[in-house]
Amino acid sequence: METCFFSSNSFTKSLEVVIPSIKPGIFVQPKTLSSRIRFGKVGTRSSTTCCQSQSNSPSPSSRDEDNMFLDADWRSFRARLVAGEQALTSQESSSNTTVNQPPSVPIGEKWVHAIHEPEKGCLLIATEKLNGVHIFEKTVVLLLSTGPVGPTGIIINRPSLMSIKEMRSTTLDVSGTFSDRPLFFGGPLEEGLFLVSGGDGVRNSGVFDEVMKGLYYGTKESVGCASEMVKRNVVGVNEFRFFDGYCGWEKEQLRGEIRAGYWAVAACSPNVVGLANEGSIGLWDEVIGLMGQKKVW
Repeated sequence: METCFFSSNSFTKSLEVVIPSIKPGIFVQPKTLSSRIRFGKVGTRSSTTCCQSQSNSPSPSSRDEDNMFLDADWRSFRARLVAGEQALTSQESSSNTTVNQPPSVPIGEKWVHAIHEPEKGCLLIATEKLNGVHIFEKTVVLLLSTGPVGPTGIIINRPSLMSIKEMRSTTLDVSGTFSDRPLFFGGPLEEGLFLVSGGDGVRNSGVFDEVMKGLYYGTKESVGCASEMVKRNVVGVNEFRFFDGYCGWEKEQLRGEIRAGYWAVAACSPNVVGLANEGSIGLWDEVIGLMGQKKVW
């Protein structure tokens, strides 16, 4: 199995020492993340024009029943099913009887549960097999895409303790709107991108791609429109989180790493990502706690 994360010789050497079964990667780093993740409406439209689409969208009261069904959060529905199955198993174990109907179990505002296959919007949780690999030890990766080129994601619990202005990252802040926002380390592959949370205004802009309900991502190509939306009070500046770098895998590589035990895969509620919380260093422990596990193997 080949790894794609490390672009420098020092990282490759450290990976060989800690994980002997993984060979140095031959992953060809794309020039931009846009070659792996494509936006439907970014390109020829100006940032001002693209932000106007939200004003022409129908109000919630005018949506038909089909659209309301599409708005339903299927991840929360699945989480309730998982919680019910777990409660059912617990009841059967304690009473030694078969229960026909899974009980209705509330899942709370924050929830995390294991899933078998990686999917868009899931979490990759570094296991103890990555201990000693500094760049990925105790990381939590949010998977942005599972497209045909290969999965892409960002590390969401590595704050850099510096702002965009201090890092002089002009690609992510052309107009200065986000200059005071903290910059997170998203991964070893070069590209700037951001997450944004919001309601109808963000969704109906047509600029950002939805990761999970109420949470979206954008690249440097859409940061101009993001700035315009802040100026128009469509979304607040604190609803953004900016990342320097990202993670990428070849098409079947991530599944191989999961089978080898380097990542645990989980679904989560949007507020687990918590863009308003700028200090996400303890996120790995929080996710493990929400999964009800002391260790991830």
